[in-house]
Amino acid sequence: MKILLLTTLIGLASLVSAEEKDWIKLYNGRDLAGWQTTGNWIPQKDGSLLIQPRPGEKGWQRYGAYLWSRKKYKDFVLHVEYKYPPGGNSGLFFRVGDLKNPVQNGIEAQILDSTKKKGKMGPHDHGGIIRTIGASKNMSKKPGEWNRMIVTCKGHHLQLELNGEKIVDVQLDKTPMKDRPLEGYVGLQDHGEPNTLYFRNIKIKKL
Repeated sequence: MKILLLTTLIGLASLVSAEEKDWIKLYNGRDLAGWQTTGNWIPQKDGSLLIQPRPGEKGWQRYGAYLWSRKKYKDFVLHVEYKYPPGGNSGLFFRVGDLKNPVQNGIEAQILDSTKKKGKMGPHDHGGIIRTIGASKNMSKKPGEWNRMIVTCKGHHLQLELNGEKIVDVQLDKTPMKDRPLEGYVGLQDHGEPNTLYFRNIKIKKL
C-alpha cells in the first residue's frame, strides 16, 4: 500500500513538473531582463514587481513607460497576478504590433478597481476587453488583494478568466478587433499617478 502511494505521489509530482516546464516566466522576480521600458518599474524583495509612477508622470498616453516584452507571442495562455489600490487603474496588453501606438495596434484587458461597480460590466470595467466586450460578471477582488487573470488566445478566439471564473469568450474577427495583429508584444500599462500597482507570477505558455 505504501509503495503504491509513493508511486502515485511521484507520478503526480512528475506531471506537475512537466506542466510547469511548459510555462515561460516573463518576469523572473529579480530584474527586468527580457523587458523594455522607460517607466519606474521596481522589482520587490518578495518577487513581485511595483509600478510607481514618478512625480509628475500623469496620464496613460506615455506608451514608452509601459512595460513591454522584448519578444512577440502569437497563440498562448498568459497568466498574471496583481493587486491595485483603491481606484487603481492599469491594463494587460497583448498582441501589440506597434509599441508606439498600442491602443490602435494591440488588445488590452482592463485592470481596474471595479469593486464598487453596480450592474452590467462594460468593456472599460475590470476584466473587459477595451473597445470590444465587457466581463460577464464582476470578479474584482478588494483593493490590496491579489487578482489572477488568465488570457488564452488561439487564432481569433480569445478567452479571459479572472479569479477562477471565465468572464470573456469571444471571436475577435467578429468584433472591432478583427484587424488587430495575431502576433505581438505583451505589456503592462503605466497609467500615471497615482496608480501604484503590484504584479507577480507573469508567465506565458505557447500554444
